[in-house]
Amino acid sequence: MYKLRNILITLSASLLFVFNVSANHNSAESIEERIAPVGQVYLPGELAPVVAKSTAPAEPRSGEQVYTATCNMCHGSGLAGAPIKGNADQWAPRIAQGKETLYRHAIEGLNGAMPARGTCSTCSDDELQAAVDFMIQGL
Repeated sequence: MYKLRNILITLSASLLFVFNVSANHNSAESIEERIAPVGQVYLPGELAPVVAKSTAPAEPRSGEQVYTATCNMCHGSGLAGAPIKGNADQWAPRIAQGKETLYRHAIEGLNGAMPARGTCSTCSDDELQAAVDFMIQGL
């Protein structure tokens, strides 16, 4: 008898829960939410209410900004044999090859040690050149 009573109480509670969930599931707000369009169409000349934000910077970054954000990881510590910013001895043989070669290595990479664009896929060629100029300034 005691077990039957517990089963009936559990069953009653379950039915109440299902009824409440079902009632909320069929509310006007719930139905409206489920059948709402997933997107909107804008005809030419109409402006969308939300404009997507571009990930590209509004203006070119300085050489220092690019160096700090990307190049510093290797050129600040000498990782993978990268010449350290400010170390004239490490930079001298590279500078002797000319700036155009330095720029090309920054853009295309170098012998598998330096990846193309120094891992800065959003950097323009001009920004990479500015970063090279920043690293070798004063040497």
